[in-house]
Amino acid sequence: MQNKGLVKVFAILFGLVCIYQLSYTYMTYTKEKEAEAYAKQQYPDNVENYSKFREVAERIYLDSIGKEEIFAGITYNVAKDKELNKGLDLKGGINVILQISVKDILSGLANKSKDPSFNQALLATDEAQKNSQNTYLEDFFTEFDKIPDAKLASPDIFANKSLSDDITYDMTNEQVKPILKKKIDESVTSAFEVLRKRIDKFGVTQPNIQRLGESGRILVELPGAKDIERVKTLVTSTAQLEFWDVYKSEEILSFLFAANNLLKEQADTVKEVKAEAEEVSEIVADSTQVDSTKSDSTKSDADSAINDLLEDAEDSTKLEAQVNPLFDLIAGQGRQGGPVVVSVEKKNAAQFMAYLNDPKVRALLPVEQRFVKFAWGKPVKDSEILDLYAIKGNRDNDPELSGGVITDARQEYNQVGIVTVTMQMDGKGAKKWEEMTGRAFSQRSQIAIVLDDIVYSAPGVTTGAISGGRSEITGDFTIEEGQDLANVLRAGKLPASADIIQSEVVGPSLGQEAIDSGIMSFAIALVLILIWMVFYYGRAGAYADIALVVNILFIFGVLAGLKAVLTLPGIAGIVLTIGMSVDANVLIFERIREELAKGKSQADAIKDGFSNALSSILDANITTGLTGLILLIVGTGPIKGFATTLLIGILTSLFTAIFVTRLFIDGYGKNGKELAFSTGMTKNLFKNVNIDFLKKRKVAYAISGVIILVGLGSLFTQGLDYGVDFVGGRTYTVRFAKDVVPTTVEKDLIAVFESAQAKTLGANNQLKITTKYKVEETGEEVDSEISNKLYTALKPYLTDGLTYDEFANGDEDKQVGIMSSMKVGPTIADDIKQAAFWSVLGSLIVVFLYILLRFRRWQFSLGAVAAVFHDVLVVLGVFSLTYKFMPFNMEIDQAFIAAILTVIGYSLNDTVVVFDRIREFFSEHTGRSLGKNVNDALNSTLSRTLNTSLTTLLVLIAIFIFAAPLRGFMFSLIIGIVVGTYSSLFIATPIMHDTLSKVGLKTKEKETIEE
Repeated sequence: MQNKGLVKVFAILFGLVCIYQLSYTYMTYTKEKEAEAYAKQQYPDNVENYSKFREVAERIYLDSIGKEEIFAGITYNVAKDKELNKGLDLKGGINVILQISVKDILSGLANKSKDPSFNQALLATDEAQKNSQNTYLEDFFTEFDKIPDAKLASPDIFANKSLSDDITYDMTNEQVKPILKKKIDESVTSAFEVLRKRIDKFGVTQPNIQRLGESGRILVELPGAKDIERVKTLVTSTAQLEFWDVYKSEEILSFLFAANNLLKEQADTVKEVKAEAEEVSEIVADSTQVDSTKSDSTKSDADSAINDLLEDAEDSTKLEAQVNPLFDLIAGQGRQGGPVVVSVEKKNAAQFMAYLNDPKVRALLPVEQRFVKFAWGKPVKDSEILDLYAIKGNRDNDPELSGGVITDARQEYNQVGIVTVTMQMDGKGAKKWEEMTGRAFSQRSQIAIVLDDIVYSAPGVTTGAISGGRSEITGDFTIEEGQDLANVLRAGKLPASADIIQSEVVGPSLGQEAIDSGIMSFAIALVLILIWMVFYYGRAGAYADIALVVNILFIFGVLAGLKAVLTLPGIAGIVLTIGMSVDANVLIFERIREELAKGKSQADAIKDGFSNALSSILDANITTGLTGLILLIVGTGPIKGFATTLLIGILTSLFTAIFVTRLFIDGYGKNGKELAFSTGMTKNLFKNVNIDFLKKRKVAYAISGVIILVGLGSLFTQGLDYGVDFVGGRTYTVRFAKDVVPTTVEKDLIAVFESAQAKTLGANNQLKITTKYKVEETGEEVDSEISNKLYTALKPYLTDGLTYDEFANGDEDKQVGIMSSMKVGPTIADDIKQAAFWSVLGSLIVVFLYILLRFRRWQFSLGAVAAVFHDVLVVLGVFSLTYKFMPFNMEIDQAFIAAILTVIGYSLNDTVVVFDRIREFFSEHTGRSLGKNVNDALNSTLSRTLNTSLTTLLVLIAIFIFAAPLRGFMFSLIIGIVVGTYSSLFIATPIMHDTLSKVGLKTKEKETIEE
């Protein structure tokens, strides 16, 4: 191997980079363990609702150390941003897909038009969407065009006063369509911005929010989120855009002085309160000893008094260390006449607001200011300071003007090129806006623009009352800030609802269990593989083991560096790449053994072995890589996670197998040392094997035909157990304190939901419950109703005293109740099925074309694809035949699709290696018959085939045994690997042979077969 030094330097540097990337994960892990220990110390298990208190305590602890240096200038905040991300199935949290109602937006743009053509088109679009893969807007245009003489630019539809600047009566439908598309896009963008800002406020690390194409769908993923109900409210509630008058800073200062003095007085009386509390406690204790007949109610009153005093003392303790409790928190003061009262550091904001909202402090407000609302301004990027505003509230807490009156808002430039934001209001809003701006102008005050209780801007009025509803807001805006403000203003008039059409909730304890079981099973499997390689290949196997460990380091390091998300299907991709990594070394070692058997020197045998194996290794990895690439492009969710790890693993396994292993082997033999590529027990294993595979092909055809026919019969009669991914519905993983009988529980569930299924998932005290009850309906109320019904139905099987909140909401130590849940609407279920179908079909077509290109004959492609179809049909048939009685979950969902793709990749890998050897034999032995070459090629690769299958199965069986929730997933992989190994020997190759024989290929085909 040339350039050994360069390869060695690159391998070392790349390894160090991967260790560096993974060090962030280690740093965050250690700090989060410290936070967890701190929280447990603060709130032991005997504290009521300890889990919620611990969550807050952990967050506060991590916030407090977020900027402290851990190592070499790296802080926790930096490390957290760069750690290896874990998916919901490993970390817990919530993942939702929101559907912004394009129908509502269209209706709003048309001013709730009663036009028959418009409403007819909406109804027809609703029906079309049930079986359509188009966006709502595309189907609406199609349905509207079907109506004779219908015009989008009708004054009764879109050529209305609100859209008069964009749409005129004389426009054709084709001219109006791009304008509507732009308006829809603006509305969805507004909703996206509102959601993004809300999620930023939620405090979850590494949130993920993204628009999904032009469908009006928004993906929101919050790993680690535990308060699920709060999250759902956060992402589905309507944006509260409001306009309020604000006080000038000097109008509030006198109140702040009074508040600070009161807080100082409270601090001065802390010791007196404590002493009084202790004195009362002693008196009560003495009187209780004297009068043992004292009534319980009297004791209770005394205890209450003591507790009140101690509570006051406890609250005041926080003030003791401060000279000016309120003023010491102020980082700056607003200018006179301006809307900013004071500025406060972010870390002190919560405490400052708590002081201001204390009932005793608010009692100091003058009568005319008693309804004042304090609100923080929008955080400035890279700033730790927040501005405080005092809003002129009222008894009913209703703003004079809400965001619903905004019809349009845009970021523009004024005549001198300064960034501005213009907005347009409807007639009702324009009238009220004229009143507010007139008052602000006369009083030289400002009007606050408030979204979800955050003040985004508080502009003054410089030109008098603004009539007509059109206004220009100027300020020290960047272009991005101007665009953000315009989006916020547009969000106020957003007439669309945001419904959760798909959601997945995984409790933190279940996620941790998945991690623990995954790590243990993976470690056991890896140890077994390492031992097997040394057992079979001796010292060379140890070098392959080192390369395998380096490969795993590279995979996880690259995942961390790319900020990819590690999921359970992603782990399946890693399993496949580990198998391929071992496979590459097995191919190389087998070829070296063959060269040594020919009498070559060790140096020449190693050189030729690596050279001869390269073609097979590249072909096998490229075919699998093409599959992964197709999946990455067209796949969704878990399929993308699988494809990402698969592609990364292919690249790293190629490098480690070809170069890293070679470095060790060459390094050992450079001084003439002999390196045995076998052990005493394996030296002659498979050496003289001479199986006539082709002679057995008819028996194999018959066996496969029977298995496939039985499977197809079951598929047509029993079908498959489709998960909610593909049919829609809600599913819950519920854990009980004791073992339960699923059929008994199912009867009680059917009585409540009419249609329900209950199956054991893992242990006998855990069920997977699925129902289609109200699957068409969306909204937080429906979700809450169903979980309440579920609680009622399962109450006889739950622990006595378990409340609904404990049942439905999870914490890190939760062991009973809902551990995870998923909801998929019927529309998105169709989309998932379509994406899964096209991803599998697309990968097969690409692989067919690649094999055709590499082997120059369609018979090779036909054999490979036929074997893949055979494998998929067998796996589906086994699942159909066994899902009703197997003691683990065997649903067909997105994870199952990832398993099928793993099987396809493995089967192709195996088949291409065999085909590559057959092609080689055609070139070397032109005088032999076709059958002889095929049989010899199969026998020569048998050791490699069985070795690779065995090592891969070791991983899968270990995970199957130790990771109970993954048993269905692993079962499909185990069946697939066994069937894939069989099909490469008895299906793919015989079909290729038979079709080649029919076209007359017998001997002397070197020129046509060889590249």
